[in-house]
Amino acid sequence: MPAPDCLQWPFFEPRHAALATALDAWAHAHLPHGEASDVDAACRQLVAQLGAGGWLQHAVAGDGAGAVLDTRALCLIRETLAWHNGLADFAFAMQGLGSGAISLAGNAAQRAHYLPRVAAGQAIAAFALSEPEAGSDVAAMACQGRWEGDALVIDGEKTWISNGGIADFYVVFVRSGDGAPEGATRGAKGITAVVVDATTPGLQIAERIEVVAPHPLARLRFAGCRVPRSQVLGAPGEGFKIAMRTLDVFRTSVAAAALGFARRALHEALARARSRRLFDGHLADLQLTQARLAQMATGIDAAALLTYRAAWQRDQGRGVTREAAMAKMTATETAQQVIDGAVQLWGGLGVTRGQVVESLYREIRALRIYEGATEVQQLIIARELLRDPVA
Repeated sequence: MPAPDCLQWPFFEPRHAALATALDAWAHAHLPHGEASDVDAACRQLVAQLGAGGWLQHAVAGDGAGAVLDTRALCLIRETLAWHNGLADFAFAMQGLGSGAISLAGNAAQRAHYLPRVAAGQAIAAFALSEPEAGSDVAAMACQGRWEGDALVIDGEKTWISNGGIADFYVVFVRSGDGAPEGATRGAKGITAVVVDATTPGLQIAERIEVVAPHPLARLRFAGCRVPRSQVLGAPGEGFKIAMRTLDVFRTSVAAAALGFARRALHEALARARSRRLFDGHLADLQLTQARLAQMATGIDAAALLTYRAAWQRDQGRGVTREAAMAKMTATETAQQVIDGAVQLWGGLGVTRGQVVESLYREIRALRIYEGATEVQQLIIARELLRDPVA
């Protein structure tokens, strides 16, 4: 969980510190140790546990048209869960990301139908944006939606979809042409966001994808998948804006998850340095070890400041595109370095299956890619700087 002194930073209110402390105690009592043999079943169980514990209420917007997501709460929860169990962090994050567009752009009926079940852990959500040729470049999307009467008929594929294969519904982004220039086949305009229930005819799980840190992941295929217009989020053609708004919220929370992994790695590195006897002393006595630990701790604090600045700023109602990109880039890259350092300090045991640092090494790698790779974050930051005439 966040270091106790961090919870006293002016970014937080007393309720945030209480939330982090309560979740840490719950996680100690409820979260399993080690990796699950059946990842799908483990995810379903974790979603149910997180819902029963009341934690998923923070992953969705509350009741009422003006309800908003508390970004600082999202980040504190992800940081704490990541410290304890990477799959638990994944389960929480995907309930938020998968339903985030409904929280931000759904009408009253859509919110009432989906969000309470997500918050209770009774429905698993997924966010279907990426495609085989449209990952970092969302505007290159090719999945098509055509209007037939009062329905949107979807054809195409989505891939790298987290919770693919176990989700109860998918928020899908398709190129419908609404509002796009005549004859346009790509670009940000003309993309529509729509909620597709997993049981909808024409939606197939084309392939399950295995990655280094096991998570439910799949490629989806849509073949004449007919979805009522009532399932469209916002107005037709506004999907790109909805996707970017959603990512602005949850990109900051990815940084928080990286912080959780990094803090756990530092915890394990300190324990190893203090206990490992070496050259008539301890590993911690070596100046090289001390220098490495100092760099790890400093990097974590720097990343935490950027992360919670972005979270606080969004909670003040301000734009965070640049700040979220800075936080995501810095926290994930720093966490990779910190975890690599922890593995090095653990030596041969550090690459042994079943050790915490070995698991963290596999967990962190994907965070530097998903929800915008580091190189994409650099482009976003530079674009925002160049757009600002006083920067």
